Amino acid sequence: MSPTRDELIQWDRQHVWHPFTPHSVYADEAPLMVVAGEGNELIDVDGNRYLDGVSSLWCNVFGHRHPKIDAAVRAQLDQIAHATLLGNATAPSAELAYRLTQVAPDALTRVFFSDNGSTAVESALKIALQYWQQADGGDQAQRKRFITLTEAYHGDTVGAVSLGGIDLFHERYGGLLFDTIKAPAPHCYRCPLGRERATCGLACIEEMEALIAEHGPTLAGVFMEPAVQGAAGMIMHPPEYLERVARATKEAGALLILDEVAVGFGRSGETLFACQQAGVSPDLLCVAKGLTGGYLPVAATLATEAIFQAFLGPPEEGRTFFHGHTYTGNALGAAAALATLDLFEEQNVLAVLPTKVRALREALTTIADHPHVGEIRQWGMMVGIELVANRETKESFPSKERRGMDICRRARAHGVFLRPLGDVIILMPPLSITFDQIQQLVGSIRMSLADAFDEESS
Repeated sequence: MSPTRDELIQWDRQHVWHPFTPHSVYADEAPLMVVAGEGNELIDVDGNRYLDGVSSLWCNVFGHRHPKIDAAVRAQLDQIAHATLLGNATAPSAELAYRLTQVAPDALTRVFFSDNGSTAVESALKIALQYWQQADGGDQAQRKRFITLTEAYHGDTVGAVSLGGIDLFHERYGGLLFDTIKAPAPHCYRCPLGRERATCGLACIEEMEALIAEHGPTLAGVFMEPAVQGAAGMIMHPPEYLERVARATKEAGALLILDEVAVGFGRSGETLFACQQAGVSPDLLCVAKGLTGGYLPVAATLATEAIFQAFLGPPEEGRTFFHGHTYTGNALGAAAALATLDLFEEQNVLAVLPTKVRALREALTTIADHPHVGEIRQWGMMVGIELVANRETKESFPSKERRGMDICRRARAHGVFLRPLGDVIILMPPLSITFDQIQQLVGSIRMSLADAFDEESS
């Protein structure tokens, strides 16, 4: 007999410890109890439908219960659900590795599988550090440091947190972490260097270039999210930023390591990976989230052949990469990923997306002048709408008011599920969103803003 609605809610509140969730207010904010999904919608325990405006935390690509991905996973179940990759091979992971190297930048020829974005980053971090200990060409062991961005987020494992820069998430774990060299995030709305918007981005680029040059001989790599720092509140980088960082990193002889966990798999609206827009091929590339269409936890760290070669040698030399996970290259997840890559090709997704990006941009103009919308930041199918108490001064609301969550909660009354980052409303729908659903998505924000602030003024 299936649990009742009330039992599910009770068990959730009594036993589930939710991530990134203040439980003191959790129940009061009317969380959904999701029981199903269909297309781009979530279905709750009461049968209500909600447009999945954040792609189930930025990972769903083609909607829920997509028949092709469902069929691929079911077919794989008839073969095998999982077999280890430790000293062993599986057909789905071999095919997926090949397919990834065909769509990624040309220099990336090797694929190390893991479970999620954090583990993809952790793998890249350890690969980079070990690479410099084993690389040919003189004493490379001194290259142990990494440059990262302020406001960076790369995951929640200890190495990934060390690379991060969001105090709210990371500060409490300082005793566990290693130091990195912090470059200012090019946040032109709230410039960390105190510059006006016209010169902010350029100043941050120059600061990054100077840091790379200064620390070049000891630098293992530059680690960054290209184009958009998602968890920081959708900080959008200037168009030339990545290209110049890549050039400076190469001149310093260090590795360029890109975290495309959030921005990869078509989120740009133009290319499969963000770095491809800048014509940049990194030394290491981390992917996850959309890799399986949002179905199963599979991640990958792609590496150049030169990096892989540094790990070769007789077993007794100990050059092996002693790192991995039980479910590395899981067969069910690999099957979902292969179906996802098929859909990108079969539906010519990247050719269709620019029209959706434009439709989203046009819809957002209907809320751009709201007195409490400080800035709307859009990059492809990723949007951050920053709420402010005072539009002229950019003064933020007191954090205890949870204005972002209030707007997202109100959006449910208009059939849309959203989750904010503080007072930045995040819109990151599945790439399969329809044009009507784009209007619904933005319309829910427009009506929720009116609901919230009209109440205060009345």
